[in-house]
Amino acid sequence: MSRTEVLDREVGRALSALSAAAKRGLGDPALAELVVIRASQLNHCAFCLDMHLGIAREHGVSEKQLDLLAAWEEAEGVFDERERAALALTEAVTVLTEGFVPDDVWATAAEQFDDGQLAHLIGLVVAINNWNRVMVGRRIPPGGYRP
Repeated sequence: MSRTEVLDREVGRALSALSAAAKRGLGDPALAELVVIRASQLNHCAFCLDMHLGIAREHGVSEKQLDLLAAWEEAEGVFDERERAALALTEAVTVLTEGFVPDDVWATAAEQFDDGQLAHLIGLVVAINNWNRVMVGRRIPPGGYRP
């Protein structure tokens, strides 16, 4: 089953286009995969985790980073400052426990990314959160992704 078969084709194409545009604008495919994997962990989306872990490996993300991603804050020396800023923003946008992104998280991300990159990073987080909700909501199991 393809991702677009899970949704109406028009909606699936729109979500796919948003995902692709956000990744292109971020300009770092390995970082993009860390972001989508972390959001998928938070959202408990097995389908997206299965899919993006494979893609991350193709983009050269290390096994150590993949192994420690769920505990990235405690994994000193495994993630650089840019990755840490992106992961913090990913969590803040995904969870929104305070109803907004905390100022310190935004300020740290703004030190690492220019305005355009920040827009694409947030777009990527929004896109994967949409996909996570579709796949979890439809109870799509892992293993069905075909590149």
